[in-house]
Amino acid sequence: MRRLRSSLSAALAGGLLCLAAACHADGAAPPEAEGLPELGLMGTIPIYWGEAGDFGELVAGGAAAHWARPQLEADDRIRPLDELSEESLSGLDFLMLAQPRALSPAENVALDNWLRRGGQLLLFADPMLTGESRFAIGDRRRPQDVILISPILNHWGLRLEFDEDQQAGTALLPTVGAPLPVNLPGSLRVEQGEAQCAILVADVLAQCAIGKGRALVLADAALLDLHGPDPRAGAALDWLVGKAFGPVGDNAGNPSHSPNPTQ
Repeated sequence: MRRLRSSLSAALAGGLLCLAAACHADGAAPPEAEGLPELGLMGTIPIYWGEAGDFGELVAGGAAAHWARPQLEADDRIRPLDELSEESLSGLDFLMLAQPRALSPAENVALDNWLRRGGQLLLFADPMLTGESRFAIGDRRRPQDVILISPILNHWGLRLEFDEDQQAGTALLPTVGAPLPVNLPGSLRVEQGEAQCAILVADVLAQCAIGKGRALVLADAALLDLHGPDPRAGAALDWLVGKAFGPVGDNAGNPSHSPNPTQ
């Protein structure tokens, strides 16, 4: 997905982007993707590119593919992003950030502006990532173990906390749709901010109305585990995508401030 880290980012531009995305020789999207909504995708969890060790492994198709990519591509045409800017977000209605790196001040501004114009965001922000990786701690190709995006969350009126005394292990959180598998999740608190936010599920899932747009924030990313994913992860992702990118209405874009654990 996002730069397979910076050393691969430049190499994946242009024609190589089409190669990885199975584009036609003329750069067009494959026929089955024509007419689908475009979903921006960025983060350190390797949903788009797979878990590749280097450029050669990526081109040779040796990277461990992520199960979530074909599921997302069933309904959306993915646009992988290396950074957030007015230009990179232009034309997008939907954006998914999967355990993103720390955003720069300029990226925070671009994201906030895009949402206020009507963008819809699904954000996985895990304060203690539990998924396995083939890369050791400290390797830049490894998903980011601790999320570092407090400035934009605080701006919207959300505070992300983490209980270090909780026990590790998968727990299922009930929703009106599919249950959410979580492992060492964070807790979200609503404070004064520039958005109207509400807690939806057990302090772990929050939704914010931000201008004309909205953001759905999950303080965990266990359901996006590449290796040994929970068997309920696919259904949970479908429910989250539907909640984040469904029609904007009173129950979607303008949540009540009253917490509802199964909304």
